Amino acid sequence: MITQSNFLAHELIGLRVEIVESRDLTLVGRKGYVVDESRNMFKILSENGKKISVFKGAAKFRFILPDGSSVYVDGSTLICRPEERVKRLYK
Repeated sequence: MITQSNFLAHELIGLRVEIVESRDLTLVGRKGYVVDESRNMFKILSENGKKISVFKGAAKFRFILPDGSSVYVDGSTLICRPEERVKRLYK
C-alpha cells in the first residue's frame, strides 16, 4: 500500500498531481494524472483532456495518494528513472 512514508518507492503513474510551484508560471495550479514518467519529465493528462509535459527539476508537486492524503515533493528529488529511484532508496 502506498503511504506518505514509502511514496518515493512506488510507481507515480496513475496518481493525481497538482503543480504547486514552477519556473513556468503558466503551469502553476494545473491538475491531472501522471500518464508517463521519464528521467526528467512528467507527462500529465490535465483536467481539460490535454497532455502537458513538465520538467521535474523546475517544479514542486502535490501528489494525492489513493487514501486521499497529500504528499508535497520538490521535483528535483525525483530526477532519475523510476526504476533507479527505487534502487537508490533501498541500497
